Amino acid sequence: MQHSLKGAAIAAVTLAFATEAAATSWDVSLWGKRRAFTEHVEKLAELVNEKTGGEFTLNISYGGLSKNRENLDGISIGAFEMAQFCAGYHRDKNPSITVLELPFLGVASLEQEVELSMAVYSHPATQEDLGRWNATLLMPSPLPQYNLVGVGDAPATLADFEGLSVRATGGIGAAMETVGAVPTSMSATEVRQAMDSGVVKAVSFAPHAHMSFGTIENGKWWTTNLNPGTVNCPVVVNNDALADLSDAHREALLSSVDEALDHYIDNYNNKTMAAWGPALEERGITEVTFSDAEIAAFKEAAAAPAAAAWIEDNTKRGLPAQELYDLVTGMIAKGM
Repeated sequence: MQHSLKGAAIAAVTLAFATEAAATSWDVSLWGKRRAFTEHVEKLAELVNEKTGGEFTLNISYGGLSKNRENLDGISIGAFEMAQFCAGYHRDKNPSITVLELPFLGVASLEQEVELSMAVYSHPATQEDLGRWNATLLMPSPLPQYNLVGVGDAPATLADFEGLSVRATGGIGAAMETVGAVPTSMSATEVRQAMDSGVVKAVSFAPHAHMSFGTIENGKWWTTNLNPGTVNCPVVVNNDALADLSDAHREALLSSVDEALDHYIDNYNNKTMAAWGPALEERGITEVTFSDAEIAAFKEAAAAPAAAAWIEDNTKRGLPAQELYDLVTGMIAKGM
């Protein structure tokens, strides 16, 4: 009897070790708090857990693993297995995907933003670019056109942006310079303090971020139709971690991307945007709408020079910059 109990105990321990070995847990580095911008990652974690019966889990951390500007570095050294970052935070580290941040590309929807991003992400030059950081691009975080929320007197014309300090990253920052604004790049988590202290007078964000990071709490005005562009914020995974997954776990992860993105888009279009108008109205924020002629002049001043500079700079880096730019603009022209 004692012998059989001992055997049973050994079998139980062996089974426990086998189960532990079969289980996989990944750390995921995000920032801020759960919001529209992170819903695809949350959905991905849910789907992976369901498909693997809890054997593969994504442990999502909001700021507990790394600063948002250091997420790509963390991926490169394997500090965590998955992370989200924005290309404009460190343009020199991921120049290939910054083509998606050029001003006035004319992207019309989140669905179109996903298609463009995935096309760029799958280009060999982009994969090689991010490969320097031991990173595989998994999925984008599609965002609508950015607009400004600001304090002080509302601008009546684009000329009123002259000398205005604006939080604007990437191509949006370059566009704002063409109308005399003074752009500064800072992470989303730093924005509210900078706005409260007067370091910046206006902030360029997508609607969800204006709500999540509190710019509308003290904002006095917002631009309804500036629409200079958006930012590209991919979710990446560590190459070694991806390679080490079992075939079943890798399939569970990769097969869940499309559904996670569909969930994100549905949530953004039908919940976030539904809340945006009432949030502005409740706070008495003044809407600033520029004339078609002013917007056309803004686009003419900003779009072509920014594209030409991007192509020149990144060709010098060794990227097929013209090819990447033509890929994006060609898809937009076709309406995809």
